[in-house]
Amino acid sequence: MNIPVVDLSDFLSGDATRKQNFVNELGKAYEEVGFVAVKNHGISDDLIADLYKYVQAFFALPTDTKLKYEKKELAGQRGYTSFGREHAKGYEAPDLKEFFQLGQTVTDNDPIKEEYPDNVTVDEVPEFTPTMLSAYSNFEKSGKSLLQAIALYLGLDEHYFDEYVHNGNSILRAIHYPPITSEPKSAIRAEQHEDINLITLLVGASADGLQILTKQNEWVGVTSLPEQIVVNVGDMLQRLTNNRLRSTTHRVVNPPRELWATSRYSIPFFLHPKGSMNLACLEGCITEGSPKAYEDATAGEYLDERLREIGLKK
Repeated sequence: MNIPVVDLSDFLSGDATRKQNFVNELGKAYEEVGFVAVKNHGISDDLIADLYKYVQAFFALPTDTKLKYEKKELAGQRGYTSFGREHAKGYEAPDLKEFFQLGQTVTDNDPIKEEYPDNVTVDEVPEFTPTMLSAYSNFEKSGKSLLQAIALYLGLDEHYFDEYVHNGNSILRAIHYPPITSEPKSAIRAEQHEDINLITLLVGASADGLQILTKQNEWVGVTSLPEQIVVNVGDMLQRLTNNRLRSTTHRVVNPPRELWATSRYSIPFFLHPKGSMNLACLEGCITEGSPKAYEDATAGEYLDERLREIGLKK
């Protein structure tokens, strides 16, 4: 399935017509599909290449070495999470992956720094941590622009989300799906799920496998060109918009048998707001035909609930 393609340079062009067209295209795509491909997204090809190079180098380290960076007390929010620890909401079988997470670095004396654990620095691959940090800041900048467009589409002030994105609780996750060495119990590397956050920005993947569930209840593979990133709606934005913008169900399926010996790598950026953001349904999204669907909650409360549901937090 070729998902809708939008050009972020239209939004940033300074041309009012191009900007409005981008807002309309993005909003329509999110209402109808839930995923878009974004070109001219501001994350350089060189940075993406370095990111995948050092991510692969980290996951190639011996298991005992990687386990030094697993901090179970942090519920997977920083550092390494070993194979099989996370599962999708409503499923007991673990996903067939290991991953590493890097979070917000507060540099402006904002007291919110106390809420965030320190990032975990990998010694064996010296370029890994600075490259992840660079990618994080680039993703955050692009995500902020996309949320500005979403705000305009919803009839909000363009900068509605800005204060929540600044020093927000976003996560950059590097995922490794190892080779399949024996007959798997399931055809699924990552069971169907929706993302927790506002939006997810996904730069490439080293192999096919991502599928989304269409409104016709059919699973279709998602493809995007190398110079594009894929961006989808998460559950927090779905709650905030009272289901006007729907979080898209997606999964990662196993490759054909002849490709079982290959790894798959994926690097999503989960754009989370500050935990204090109110996710109460926007008044403009509540109508007679769409009554309020969710209880009020802050982003922090909702994240905590979901981390328990997927097995990362006890």
